[in-house]
Amino acid sequence: MSENKTSCSCKKSCTGIAVMIGLIVLGMFIGKGLKAIAFQDQYVTVKGLAERDVMANKVVWPLPYKCVSNNMQELYDDIEKNKNIVLSFLKEGGISDNEIIISAPAVTDRLAQSYVPDNVKFRYQAEAVITVISPQVEKVIELMGKQIELMKDGVIISDEYNYQTQFEYTALNDIKPEMVEEATRNARAVAQKFAEDSDSKLGNIKQASQGQFSISSDETTPQIKNIRVVTTVKYSLE
Repeated sequence: MSENKTSCSCKKSCTGIAVMIGLIVLGMFIGKGLKAIAFQDQYVTVKGLAERDVMANKVVWPLPYKCVSNNMQELYDDIEKNKNIVLSFLKEGGISDNEIIISAPAVTDRLAQSYVPDNVKFRYQAEAVITVISPQVEKVIELMGKQIELMKDGVIISDEYNYQTQFEYTALNDIKPEMVEEATRNARAVAQKFAEDSDSKLGNIKQASQGQFSISSDETTPQIKNIRVVTTVKYSLE
């Protein structure tokens, strides 16, 4: 009878120990699981900027001029004369024929308008435009500074808002990959600093988005283009 009691007591003791060990192991797994879940909710979102200045690689330079006369034939003669002066100026400056667009002149009969001012001295007015579209940006800028030579030859280039010179940069696709890489690298540097300051370890990228590229310029130097892109990256923290 005593042996049966001893055997039963041993079984209960072993069972208790086994249950205790099981609870300890279970607690360890639960602890690790909770820790993993906690870290899943820890992340940092940062932005990385890439920026560079580039020279425009295309320029659109309109040269509008006007002629007035009371005789239609004289008007067209003046238009042709001015056109030839402008073309000579451009070609001597290194602009080729395929970079020049000559628009047909627009002629206005002032006396045929609904309202005729009393001080009209010339009945006909013609406006013509010669446009340079060229990748030779620096050469065109140099010629723009010599427009006074046209005035000396009797050609007055109109300074109107509708005929503003435009500088463009058309090679954005060539530098996009490098700029995105730079922006992402800068974002990671910011995230790494944040992780160090918070006693964490920087994990993998959870989400990333590339912002739009922007191209801008200063009014004083429109030929210099400032290109920017900002990437937003979310990193996990461990």
